[in-house]
Amino acid sequence: MLEFLRVLRRQGDWPVHLPGLLLAFVLAELFFKFHSFALECGAFLATWLVIDVVVDALARRLRAPAAGTPR
Repeated sequence: MLEFLRVLRRQGDWPVHLPGLLLAFVLAELFFKFHSFALECGAFLATWLVIDVVVDALARRLRAPAAGTPR
């Protein structure tokens, strides 16, 4: 986990990943009531993964130049 935080800070990607983390945390707090820490933690991490994949795909699409656009 510490290495993950170092890489985020070094690459400057934390502004891209932080909203997904916060959204996953809020969703987990509101909706996941499994009465088991392990299940809730796993569901939180899976939710964060899905949100992070979607945010990353959107960020890549916004950064990539549109195909066929004249320069």
